[in-house]
Amino acid sequence: MKLSDYAKELGVSYKTVWRLWKAGKLDAFQLPTGTVIIKKKVENKLPAKVCIYARVSSSENKGNLSKQAERLKEYSIAHGYQIYKIVEEIGSGINDNRKKLNQILKDKSYNKLIVEHKDRLTRFGFNYIQILFNQIGKEIEIVNEEENDKQDLVQDFISIITSFCARIYGLRRSKRKTEKIIKELQDEKNAKI
Repeated sequence: MKLSDYAKELGVSYKTVWRLWKAGKLDAFQLPTGTVIIKKKVENKLPAKVCIYARVSSSENKGNLSKQAERLKEYSIAHGYQIYKIVEEIGSGINDNRKKLNQILKDKSYNKLIVEHKDRLTRFGFNYIQILFNQIGKEIEIVNEEENDKQDLVQDFISIITSFCARIYGLRRSKRKTEKIIKELQDEKNAKI
């Protein structure tokens, strides 16, 4: 396979693959005409360009946040990953509107997201995020598959209850609002008759 075709297959520029060939990372040879031929299809793609995401639930655990990020950085370096960005965030794992997480989910500049535990990314819906990542050619790598801190679970449980209570009271309020609008419309209708 020609080097240009290989670059297209990987979805990278020709120059990137050329540099890999020059660095001796591809099983290829050069014809007398100058054309570079890949001997066999290489299974491994380019080295992972990773985004590290570290999160804690509350400001009380802020000291653990930088330690978590440092552990993930060391892990990435040990695996030979190219670190694109390190993101640290304080927020509940059930909050689906974390600004920093939303930004990195939209970012197209990396191909692997590194998190220490599954629940550092999200408490619920992890599989949905993973499926979407796979669809766009990215992956999520969980460093430690074991469950985490009881305190974080308690904090998230309290957040869930608070969230549902707010929704219940919000529904009641919107129901009263709807009833008020209906009454006003009926009064207007009766006034015209």
